[in-house]
Amino acid sequence: MTSTRKVEARKKYSARRKVLLGFVAVLLAVVAYLHFTGAAGTSGIPSEDMDWDGDGTVTEQEILQAFYAVVVEKTSEGPRECRAYTWRADGRSIRVDCKTVLQPDIPAKE
Repeated sequence: MTSTRKVEARKKYSARRKVLLGFVAVLLAVVAYLHFTGAAGTSGIPSEDMDWDGDGTVTEQEILQAFYAVVVEKTSEGPRECRAYTWRADGRSIRVDCKTVLQPDIPAKE
Protein backbone atom coordinates (compact mmCIF):
# COMPACT_ATOMS: atom_id res chain seq x y z
CA MET A 1 0.00 0.00 0.00
CA THR A 2 2.88 2.36 0.58
CA SER A 3 4.03 2.17 -3.04
CA THR A 4 0.49 2.96 -4.26
CA ARG A 5 0.42 6.13 -2.20
CA LYS A 6 3.78 7.23 -3.59
CA VAL A 7 2.53 6.76 -7.15
CA GLU A 8 -0.62 8.77 -6.38
CA ALA A 9 1.49 11.53 -4.83
CA ARG A 10 3.68 11.72 -7.96
CA LYS A 11 0.65 12.07 -10.24
CA LYS A 12 -0.59 15.17 -8.45
CA TYR A 13 -0.40 17.24 -11.65
CA SER A 14 -1.58 15.70 -14.89
CA ALA A 15 0.05 16.50 -18.21
CA ARG A 16 -2.91 18.71 -19.14
CA ARG A 17 -2.51 20.71 -15.94
CA LYS A 18 1.23 21.16 -16.49
CA VAL A 19 0.65 22.41 -20.04
CA LEU A 20 -2.02 24.84 -18.84
CA LEU A 21 0.23 26.10 -16.04
CA GLY A 22 3.09 26.59 -18.52
CA PHE A 23 0.79 28.45 -20.92
CA VAL A 24 -0.42 30.79 -18.17
CA ALA A 25 3.18 31.44 -17.06
CA VAL A 26 4.25 32.28 -20.63
CA LEU A 27 1.22 34.53 -21.09
CA LEU A 28 2.00 36.44 -17.90
CA ALA A 29 5.63 36.82 -18.98
CA VAL A 30 4.54 38.26 -22.35
CA VAL A 31 2.18 40.76 -20.72
CA ALA A 32 4.91 41.80 -18.26
CA TYR A 33 7.37 42.30 -21.14
CA LEU A 34 4.85 44.38 -23.12
CA HIS A 35 4.15 46.57 -20.09
CA PHE A 36 7.88 46.97 -19.39
CA THR A 37 8.60 48.06 -22.98
CA GLY A 38 5.73 50.58 -23.00
CA ALA A 39 3.29 48.92 -25.40
CA ALA A 40 0.23 51.11 -25.92
CA GLY A 41 -2.12 48.13 -25.52
CA THR A 42 -1.13 47.66 -21.89
CA SER A 43 -1.20 51.35 -20.94
CA GLY A 44 -4.94 51.64 -20.41
CA ILE A 45 -5.89 53.26 -23.72
CA PRO A 46 -9.49 52.51 -24.76
CA SER A 47 -9.89 50.65 -28.04
CA GLU A 48 -11.85 53.61 -29.49
CA ASP A 49 -8.61 55.66 -29.35
CA MET A 50 -6.51 53.11 -31.28
CA ASP A 51 -7.10 54.73 -34.67
CA TRP A 52 -3.42 54.90 -35.66
CA ASP A 53 -3.96 55.83 -39.32
CA GLY A 54 -6.51 58.58 -38.56
CA ASP A 55 -9.25 57.33 -40.90
CA GLY A 56 -11.97 57.48 -38.22
CA THR A 57 -12.45 53.73 -37.78
CA VAL A 58 -10.64 51.28 -35.53
CA THR A 59 -9.89 47.92 -37.13
CA GLU A 60 -8.75 44.67 -35.53
CA GLN A 61 -5.33 45.23 -37.12
CA GLU A 62 -4.98 48.58 -35.34
CA ILE A 63 -5.95 47.01 -32.01
CA LEU A 64 -3.26 44.35 -32.50
CA GLN A 65 -0.74 47.05 -33.45
CA ALA A 66 -1.31 48.62 -30.03
CA PHE A 67 0.38 45.57 -28.51
CA TYR A 68 3.31 44.97 -30.84
CA ALA A 69 3.95 48.11 -32.93
CA VAL A 70 2.93 51.21 -30.93
CA VAL A 71 4.78 52.54 -27.87
CA VAL A 72 3.47 55.15 -25.44
CA GLU A 73 5.62 57.52 -23.41
CA LYS A 74 3.97 59.23 -20.45
CA THR A 75 5.20 62.61 -19.24
CA SER A 76 3.89 65.13 -16.73
CA GLU A 77 4.69 68.76 -15.99
CA GLY A 78 2.77 70.01 -13.01
CA PRO A 79 -0.94 69.40 -13.59
CA ARG A 80 -0.43 68.60 -17.31
CA GLU A 81 -0.09 64.91 -18.25
CA CYS A 82 0.79 63.87 -21.81
CA ARG A 83 0.98 60.56 -23.67
CA ALA A 84 3.07 60.45 -26.84
CA TYR A 85 2.29 57.53 -29.16
CA THR A 86 5.07 56.47 -31.56
CA TRP A 87 5.84 53.54 -33.86
CA ARG A 88 8.16 51.04 -32.21
CA ALA A 89 10.14 50.34 -35.40
CA ASP A 90 11.29 53.85 -36.34
CA GLY A 91 10.08 56.19 -33.59
CA ARG A 92 7.82 58.26 -35.87
CA SER A 93 5.19 60.14 -33.91
CA ILE A 94 1.53 59.13 -34.29
CA ARG A 95 -0.05 61.65 -31.93
CA VAL A 96 0.23 63.29 -28.52
CA ASP A 97 -2.71 63.38 -26.09
CA CYS A 98 -2.49 65.88 -23.21
CA LYS A 99 -4.86 66.64 -20.37
CA THR A 100 -4.84 68.76 -17.23
CA VAL A 101 -5.38 66.89 -13.99
CA LEU A 102 -6.45 68.98 -11.01
CA GLN A 103 -5.08 67.84 -7.67
CA PRO A 104 -7.22 68.26 -4.55
CA ASP A 105 -6.17 71.01 -2.18
CA ILE A 106 -4.17 69.71 0.76
CA PRO A 107 -4.85 71.65 3.96
CA ALA A 108 -1.77 73.08 5.66
CA LYS A 109 -0.77 71.51 8.96
CA GLU A 110 -0.71 73.79 11.95
